[in-house]
Amino acid sequence: MPLDMTPEQVLRWYIEAGVDETVGTAPVDRFAVTAARPAAAAAAAPPQHARPERPPAAAAAPHPHGDTSAHVTSAHVAAACATLEELKAALLAFEDFAWKRFATNLVFGDGNPEAKVMCIGEAPGPEEDRQGVPFVGPSGKLLDRMLASIGLDRATNAYITNVVPWKPPADIRKPGPDEVAVCLPFITRHIELVDPELLILFGGAAASALLARHEGINRLRGRWVDYSSPGLPRPVPVMATFHPAYLLRTPEAKRLAWRDLLMVKKRLEGAG
Repeated sequence: MPLDMTPEQVLRWYIEAGVDETVGTAPVDRFAVTAARPAAAAAAAPPQHARPERPPAAAAAPHPHGDTSAHVTSAHVAAACATLEELKAALLAFEDFAWKRFATNLVFGDGNPEAKVMCIGEAPGPEEDRQGVPFVGPSGKLLDRMLASIGLDRATNAYITNVVPWKPPADIRKPGPDEVAVCLPFITRHIELVDPELLILFGGAAASALLARHEGINRLRGRWVDYSSPGLPRPVPVMATFHPAYLLRTPEAKRLAWRDLLMVKKRLEGAG
């Protein structure tokens, strides 16, 4: 830049060179600043033998998601249960699932555990959490009507539960892979102890968890698949269909759910 330029010419030269902002009115030796940084950082660093203190564990807020390592513990606990009463007691004592801290009640099951048909949903909602009973409130009433349409009811010939027996925290909509991994041994043992002749899975989350499939409910519903586990004497036929809560939001899907229920009815009558 020529030294005899006017201030206006200097500004124009800067603009043409791509300068679009200023950082101060006094000159700064950037080389000196850069050289000083390592020394300052070394002075501020703690001694080599010192370690930063961790906050006490009690001060940390519980994370709303399950511990991914807890599924190992849950598998051992569930496998040791020989009756539904023991399984329920084990779940009440189980502390390696963070959602339990946010729930009011364990939602274990409802209906006749000797029934041929076992119905499994995803997780309890607020009303289920308050009562400690699965499928109550609007979705529960619709489920009761759905079962009644094919000659089933929870008092005599149907048993109902969920994959996850505790309500999700308020900021979480549904169980994720971590929560399912922890609860899967419990629901597997639950199925083994009930030993149903037929399973109905309500909603994509329940179907994906128990069938180990990644397709959505639209692809999983409406066809028979088998469910197997080491504690069952034989594979159990499974029908996946829409969750009652989804049907309340999407009434046009009820006709498809009705087709699924008719397939269940035919199967129970020995014609499907």
